[in-house]
Amino acid sequence: MPTSRPTLPEPTADQRAHSERLCSTVAHEIDSAGGWIPFDHYMQQVLYAPGLGYYAAGTTKLGGAVTGGDFVTAPEISSLFAQALATQVGELFGQAPARILEFGAGSGRLARDLLVALRERGAPCERYSIVEVSPDFQERQRVLLAGEDVEWLTAAPSGFAGVMLANEVLDVMPVRLFVKRGERVMERGVSLRGERFEFAERAAAPDLAMAVAEIEREVGALPDGYASEIGFAAHAWMHSAADWLQHGALLAIDYGFPRREYYHPQRLMGTVMCHYRHHAHADAFWLPGLNDLTAHVDFSAMAEAAHDAGLQVFGYTSQAHFLLNCGLIDRLKGGPTPQKTSAVHRLVSEAEMGELFKVLAVGRGISGPLVGFESGDRTARL
Repeated sequence: MPTSRPTLPEPTADQRAHSERLCSTVAHEIDSAGGWIPFDHYMQQVLYAPGLGYYAAGTTKLGGAVTGGDFVTAPEISSLFAQALATQVGELFGQAPARILEFGAGSGRLARDLLVALRERGAPCERYSIVEVSPDFQERQRVLLAGEDVEWLTAAPSGFAGVMLANEVLDVMPVRLFVKRGERVMERGVSLRGERFEFAERAAAPDLAMAVAEIEREVGALPDGYASEIGFAAHAWMHSAADWLQHGALLAIDYGFPRREYYHPQRLMGTVMCHYRHHAHADAFWLPGLNDLTAHVDFSAMAEAAHDAGLQVFGYTSQAHFLLNCGLIDRLKGGPTPQKTSAVHRLVSEAEMGELFKVLAVGRGISGPLVGFESGDRTARL
């Protein structure tokens, strides 16, 4: 994997010390495992290790560069995102209980703006629940949502009826890395050279080798040296979502592709990326714990997992099509401002979030078609 590291801004001494403590924890795990761990174990630690991982420590994550954040999500750009999403959620409330279960609610902006937009539509949410693994985010959510009737859960409930939301959740689930060496499939894991982490390869375990073989049956033989990743954790999460969802729909919004695009022969090095102070780079070993570490979503795998677990696929399209179908442009009527116009551009432009981000809707007990997928539905490409 190429290393393209950001040069600015430099971390503070405390931030560097925090990263070093996390590195010591990961190094101990590598030593205990005999000198090598799979990449998904490394990713789990650097993102979620208690008190040290990126999402388990109190570092600023969301927000613009001037506020010290590392990235900005669609709900942070403008309340227009939630207002458009409310059109789809309100329609679903006509067939399922008016309840929302949001996974990984970030700063809480989506929850706040969505609750307001639903009330304005005359379709108020009866119960809003959040499953949040980040103590930092949960604290920020409680402050922002202090005036709303919101509950926080430590795990998803079983038998849920209503609408589930997963906005930029699947991309931060640990992935396993593979590389083709001739006809062999190797797994890329993490080892130590002195005090530095480095990639090291081992023969792929049967489950990984079988998964790569299934990909090649669909997309064709991958070339020698081709490296990518497989989201076993995201696949398992989607299976679990089918167990949690008794009646209603799950809307998963994230960046990714269908399988044939994801594993295109020209995408030789996969999609794992890091985000640090609005710099995107590909060095997963630079300042662990201070970087967000992500991988794109294989939406074909997500749809298959949902279908195999008994859910129906209601639609799949780009974020641009989804938001426009849900009346995003109508929100500009009555006086578009430069700020709103700029926000709409960022949300729907192909050069911004409009094409890279996709929306997948799955569920049970709902009859379609859904408004968000009336135009530009790409389910047939999955």
